[in-house]
Amino acid sequence: MSIAGRIGYWLAAVALVAAILASLDYSPAQAVLVGLIFCPCALVLEYLMPKARKPMDKVYLSLAVLVSVILVILILHHSVWVTLTREGYSRPEKEVAPMLVNPAFLGLILTALAIGDYFWSKWFTARFKAKGRTVTFFSERKSVTLPVDEIAYVESNDTEVRIVTRSGESFRNKTGISQWENLLGDGFLRIHRSYLVHVSLAAPSTPDTVLVAGKELPVSRKYKEAVKAALQEG
Repeated sequence: MSIAGRIGYWLAAVALVAAILASLDYSPAQAVLVGLIFCPCALVLEYLMPKARKPMDKVYLSLAVLVSVILVILILHHSVWVTLTREGYSRPEKEVAPMLVNPAFLGLILTALAIGDYFWSKWFTARFKAKGRTVTFFSERKSVTLPVDEIAYVESNDTEVRIVTRSGESFRNKTGISQWENLLGDGFLRIHRSYLVHVSLAAPSTPDTVLVAGKELPVSRKYKEAVKAALQEG
């Protein structure tokens, strides 16, 4: 995911949290400052939670993040506001809003930000990562270079594969479909032992097929749940 896309998400997230705080009678400076606290804490949850394999480890991590947020908020209210007030950037010192020391409210905000960033990253990557990239391969003994984003799907026929573009143009190649899966990377999804598709071009057709570039392709039982999840996110 590009840095610009990530920054855009977190700026929007801070603005949303600041808007919630503004409704609690915080000044714009106070609301933004408190809103910024949630960003690193949500990122900690997003990146460390999947690595915590034991249920109790997840509980300890959640408690640690919540306690950290509450401590920073308390310090902010009872120390930083004094300095901001002297400099004219803040209203007089404000009591902590009860919601900001409520673990349930804090947990909801942090979880929403972390999950939002996760799905935004997946969507952004699937839609834009392929743009601008090209792939070069041999077809009929000739070198072919295609923009990755122009590839609709790859079909395996045991001894060779066909690379089919958005426009329906087809190229034959001897590289295995698993190698194509690694080569194309994010934005492409295996739906069958014989098919690899561009996620943004795929649409559900029947419970066992998807429509890609005007062609109905089969979805095997092995990949059905992954395909369903990917198309729902898209």
